[in-house]
Amino acid sequence: MYQVIARKYRPQRFEEVVGQAHVKLTIKNAIAQGRIAHAYIFSGPRGTGKTTMARILAMALNWEDGPSASPDPDSQVCKEIAAGSSLDVVEIDAASNRGIDSIRELRESVKFRPARDRYKVFIIDEAHQITHDAFNALLKTLEEPPSWTVFVLCTTEPQAIPATITSRCQSFAFQAVELQDVVKHLDKICASEGVAADAAALTAVALAGDGSVRDSLSTLDQAIAAFGDKLEAQAVRDLLGVIPGEGTGRILGAIRDNDPAAMLAVVDDLFRQGRNAQHFCGELARQFRNLMVMKVAGHDTRLVSAGHAEREAAKDWIEAFSQDDLNRYVQILLSLYQDLQSSTYQRFRLEIGLLKLVHAGRLAPIEEVLSGLGKGAPARPRADAMARPPADVPPSPPTAATPPAAAESVPAPEAAAPASGFLEELLRALQDAENESLVDAVRACQVDREERVVTVHAPDDWFATLDLQKPVLDAAVAAVIGAKPDVRLVAAEADRQAEQRPSGSSRNSSAASSASDDVSTRALSDPAVQAFTKRFEGRVANVVDLREKTQ
Repeated sequence: MYQVIARKYRPQRFEEVVGQAHVKLTIKNAIAQGRIAHAYIFSGPRGTGKTTMARILAMALNWEDGPSASPDPDSQVCKEIAAGSSLDVVEIDAASNRGIDSIRELRESVKFRPARDRYKVFIIDEAHQITHDAFNALLKTLEEPPSWTVFVLCTTEPQAIPATITSRCQSFAFQAVELQDVVKHLDKICASEGVAADAAALTAVALAGDGSVRDSLSTLDQAIAAFGDKLEAQAVRDLLGVIPGEGTGRILGAIRDNDPAAMLAVVDDLFRQGRNAQHFCGELARQFRNLMVMKVAGHDTRLVSAGHAEREAAKDWIEAFSQDDLNRYVQILLSLYQDLQSSTYQRFRLEIGLLKLVHAGRLAPIEEVLSGLGKGAPARPRADAMARPPADVPPSPPTAATPPAAAESVPAPEAAAPASGFLEELLRALQDAENESLVDAVRACQVDREERVVTVHAPDDWFATLDLQKPVLDAAVAAVIGAKPDVRLVAAEADRQAEQRPSGSSRNSSAASSASDDVSTRALSDPAVQAFTKRFEGRVANVVDLREKTQ
C-alpha cells in the first residue's frame, strides 16, 4: 500500500527535523544532562514538526540504551513508537477527547507504571481544544506527576491554553521553516524518489507550503502524481494556481502606464483559464507585499520568501513605484480579497478592484500638492478632477476688460450686509430648481458682491448631504449674483447657542466671539489656505484655535 511522502520521510532523529535548531539544541542538552522536565508545551504553526519532535523525544527517553539524544530508529522500541503501537507512549487527539471524562481517564492511567519502557509519555495533540473544566482537572497531575511520566502538549494556539497550565510546563515555540531549508529538504527527497525537479519548481512547491514542511511535502506528492518523475516550473505553477512572472509584470505595467484596458485584459485571461479569483488575489497581494518589503529592505532581504527569478524581476519594479504607492496597492488588494469571499459576481468585483490599482497610481500625495502650491508650481491633478465636468454655471466676466464695479448691473451693497432682496431671488431660484430641502435650509445669508462671497446659515444636519446639495446651491447663487461665487456655509447651531447664552455673560460672549472671528478671519485670509481651498474646490467648515485646546 502506497505511503505518502510526508509519512514516508517523517524524521526519526533530532538531526532530521528541518529547522527548529533552538528546540533541538535545548532538548538534546537536557537529555544529556539528565534534566528532563515532566511537562512540555510545543507550540507553533502547523506542519513545523511539533508532534514529530514529541515522538523523537519519547524515543530518546525510552530507547534501550538511553536516555540518549541519539536513539537508534531501527531498534524495536523506536519502531513501535514511530508506528504508534507502543503501550507506554500514548498519543491523544484533544480535538475528539477534550472533555473532563477523557481527562479523568488520563489521570487514572498516569497512576500505573510503564508496561515495559522507562517513561510513560503522553502526547496530547491539539491541546488548545481541551475544555476549561478538563484543564482544571489536569492541573494537579501536571504539577506533581509520578516520576515515570512525561507530558507533551502540542498546539497551534498557545494563547488558548490557560496560564495555570503554561506555568507548569516548559514551553518551546516552533517557527515557520525558512524557504531555503524547505527547498533543500524537497530536493533531497526528490533525489531519493528519482524525480528530476528544477529549483524554480521546488521553490513554487515550498512557497505553497508557506513555511510548513508537511504542507510542502503534500504539495510535492501532488505534483509528482500529476507530472511523474520530471517537475518543470511552469507546469507546477499552473497546477498550484501561481501567478506567473509575466502575469505580475502585465499588472504592474498597466498600473505604471495608467492603462485600464490592459488591466481588464488580464482579468479576461484569468477567467478564460478558469482560475480562482480569490486565490489569484491572495497570490497577487503576496507579491505586492514582497515588493513593498523589498522597497524598504532591499531586493535581497530575508524578510521575503521568493525565488531568485522573482527577486531579479522585482529590481526594476521597486524603482518604478514609491513606498506609499506600494502600501496603498497592498491595502486595496487585501480589501478586495475580503470582498471576493462573499461576492457572487467575482469577475465584476475583481475588475473593479484591479481598476482601483490603476486609479490609485494617479493620486498625488497631499504633501506634494501642498509643496506645489507653496512654491507656485502646478500640482499633479487628481484623477477624478480631470474627468469631472465643470459646474453648469454662467462663466465669470473677463476681469481684464471689465472693472469689478462694472461686473454688476446694480450698485453693490455694503460688504457683509444682509441682503433680503438677494435672499428672495435665491429662494426663487431654488424653487425653480424644485429643491425644497434647500429652500427650507437657507435661513439667512450675507452677500459681498465685490468679493463674490456669500455666507449662508444652514442647519447642522444639512452638512451630511453637502456633496449633493452644495453644487445646486452654488449654481443657484451664481445665477442670482451673476458670477461664480465663493459660497461659505455656517452651521446654524452656532447662532442658536449664541442666542441662548445668559445676558450676564454677553460682554464675555462678545469678546469671545470677536476673538473667534479674528482667528477665523486671519486663518481664512492666509494665502496657503486660500490656495488650498481653491485648488480642491472646497471650503473651510470650521476654524479652531489650538491654543484654546491646550489650555
